[in-house]
Amino acid sequence: MTSQTSEPASTSVDYAPFAHLTVPNAPLYRRVMRTFLAAKERFAVHLRPEDVYAGLDADTRPVDVEAVVKALDSLVGWGNLRADPDTARVTAVEDFYRKRFIYQLTRAGEAAEAALGTYDEVLGRRGELQAVALHDIVTQLRALLVIAAEDEPDPAKAYLALAVLTARFTDLADNARAFMGSLQRTIDLHDIEVEAFLAYKDRLIQYLERFIQDLITLGGRIALLIGELEEQGRVGPLLRLAAVREAADAAPEDAEHAEATAYEKWVARWSGLAQWFVSGEGRESQARLLRGRALGSIPQLLSVVRQLNERRAGRSDRSADFRALARWFAQAPDDAARHRLWRVAFGLHSSRHLTVDADTLAERTAAPEPASTPWSEARPLRISPQLRRTGSYERRGKPRRVADRSEAKRRLAELAARQAEQTGAARARLATGGTIRLSSLDELDPLAFQLFLSLLGDALATWRPGTTTTTATSGDGSMEIRLTALDDGSTAEVHTPHGVFSGPDHLIDIADLVEKR
Repeated sequence: MTSQTSEPASTSVDYAPFAHLTVPNAPLYRRVMRTFLAAKERFAVHLRPEDVYAGLDADTRPVDVEAVVKALDSLVGWGNLRADPDTARVTAVEDFYRKRFIYQLTRAGEAAEAALGTYDEVLGRRGELQAVALHDIVTQLRALLVIAAEDEPDPAKAYLALAVLTARFTDLADNARAFMGSLQRTIDLHDIEVEAFLAYKDRLIQYLERFIQDLITLGGRIALLIGELEEQGRVGPLLRLAAVREAADAAPEDAEHAEATAYEKWVARWSGLAQWFVSGEGRESQARLLRGRALGSIPQLLSVVRQLNERRAGRSDRSADFRALARWFAQAPDDAARHRLWRVAFGLHSSRHLTVDADTLAERTAAPEPASTPWSEARPLRISPQLRRTGSYERRGKPRRVADRSEAKRRLAELAARQAEQTGAARARLATGGTIRLSSLDELDPLAFQLFLSLLGDALATWRPGTTTTTATSGDGSMEIRLTALDDGSTAEVHTPHGVFSGPDHLIDIADLVEKR
């Protein structure tokens, strides 16, 4: 019979397997541990010192195997490795008294290497803006609407849809955060070569523009789907089904607590998703902030390109001018030359006067002094005695009273409220309530027509050769337009008080996203 022993559970965590990271010979220890990980992938459990030595890179391995043996013994002491007597190579009695061991990874050593691998992966990740994740989120939200509409929703389907939805949302948020961080480092030009940046910036700007377009188009659609789920009270039952499904395998005595804990987690996940795409009172959504940050990074990239081009062309700037002037000051032969250089460079001279009195002004007005007259030959200026006595010409008095701005603020508030009301009326006027022909629009007032032109421009900006249908959202996310081309050659006319707007007829569907939220 053979007996198996398991490592006893410990209530305290031992971090000794990480000790090899802070010792002088840390690089060798890391390479030795990576050798054991590579051997494990090849299903090799035990390694001899000679195997470890052969597995190290030829450029970084020690001179002899003894250094590797010492590193192995140190790793055994920290708990990263386990040493067992190597009896396979014993051929005589004397061999039993020699120090021969084979080594293998311990659970603690393997866990430490897994943690270090995750650490390196997170630091090295650049992140990406995942437009595909936006499409997946739309798909899963529509699937949840279908599941919630059933008389008895399937818990398995609800759990899978919510799990995929939260996984894709988590990837989107994490990668967007990592990408914007790496983008800022790129803009700041930390450790980047000029040629590499210039070759990279065109692809980066196209990448940002494509994601911003998808975020504007799909972000409003996602917010609309989230609002539809929440308004109909369907989110709570779906989250409850997912919590029950997740806690199904819990022990009977822990089932109730596991279900409550799972439900709290699902509520927090859904709240994070909703706040990421839907703005609240006094709070902008993360999607809108990301869109603004991405839009702002494009001018910053172009500014960096301009600075690089100026630097490559040898164009002078203010800092270069000051450095050249400093060299001239250092090379000047004496103080007199430095003073002359100062006057020439900055044009600062001692003033002949500070101010004049009323009599002097009247005299100069009656008999002006030609500009070509030398100062030494010009008539003297009479300076006010008050200036000579006090050093100030201003008459002292009471401070000015603080102006009351309450009436102006009230008028501004009324103006802002009136403009918001007019904009809301224009949105309500443009909302079609379904698909209609462009030629079916009635006469539009100037504000509604201006809003219509802006929406139409956003839709046409996404139009590509071969496109027949496109959807776009206004820049503030308040309206969505769906435009479909017609092949019957018809023409549409939109009448306004200032004229007639005409063009090819289309099918349009304009929705007011503010009212639906």
